[in-house]
Amino acid sequence: MTGHYILLAAASTAADAVEAAERDLTELSQIKPGMIKQMLEGLGPSLMSLGWKLFIALILFLAGRKLIRFVQRMMSASFERTGVEIGVSKFLRSLTEFSLYALLVFIILGQLGVNTTSILAVLGTASLALSLSLQQSLSNFAGGVLILMMKPFKVGDYIVCIHGEGTVSMIGLVYTTLATVDNKAITIPNGTLANSTVTNVTAMERRRLDLTVGIGYRSDLKKAKTILEKLYREHPAVLKDPDITVFVDSLGESSVMIGARGWVAADDYWAAKWDITEKIKLAFDEAGIDIPFNQMDIHIVRDDG
Repeated sequence: MTGHYILLAAASTAADAVEAAERDLTELSQIKPGMIKQMLEGLGPSLMSLGWKLFIALILFLAGRKLIRFVQRMMSASFERTGVEIGVSKFLRSLTEFSLYALLVFIILGQLGVNTTSILAVLGTASLALSLSLQQSLSNFAGGVLILMMKPFKVGDYIVCIHGEGTVSMIGLVYTTLATVDNKAITIPNGTLANSTVTNVTAMERRRLDLTVGIGYRSDLKKAKTILEKLYREHPAVLKDPDITVFVDSLGESSVMIGARGWVAADDYWAAKWDITEKIKLAFDEAGIDIPFNQMDIHIVRDDG
């Protein structure tokens, strides 16, 4: 019985297949040769138009890519002549390349008949949302570009700002890193540096070395001035031009303040200052010149009553 049912099912399936084939043949027989010719003739101009558009798009892409590379070479040569920082030049070249390729893509899409208005609207909305969410980061980024272009300081300079002081070890597009004298790293957002006062201590080749020391009123003033001037003139780091100046700066409550000024190379400033300060103390001690220091007298009153 089972075999009988299988044979019946197979016969039914074969009959359905034959019937479907007959329907397909009937539909094909109803298609006239003129209809096929008309379809091909209508498809021909469309294919020709699409092929022409693709050809023009290819020409635009090749020409645009060649033009972009030419612009990149011109920018590189210009940056090299003007001495633009490597970080700035790389950023500007990348930004220009991206912008030109984006423009080229939109030109090609327009040539292919794509409506670019809606694409621009979507990109504009996305850019606005992104800029609002990254406002602080963009501010630091803009500050980095300004620092690299305007060059208020460079790597190796010693700067002082509200967040600390140290030698500039790295200038990035978003952050600047300072190395302090005790070997710490301070990372400062470029937006903060670009919008605050920064003192570049080593911007100039020379730096004035000012020292002030107090002597007692009973000490020999002229002798003290002579010692100071001699120490400045004989120190190898102190420049002979401009000339050295030694003067009475002020008269304090317990001391006469003597000032001395000379010029040193910026790199020699701290070493010269520390060395001369030590030699002043030793020379004054040897010459018997008193350097006053604050003292407190305590009087004890006994009440016998």
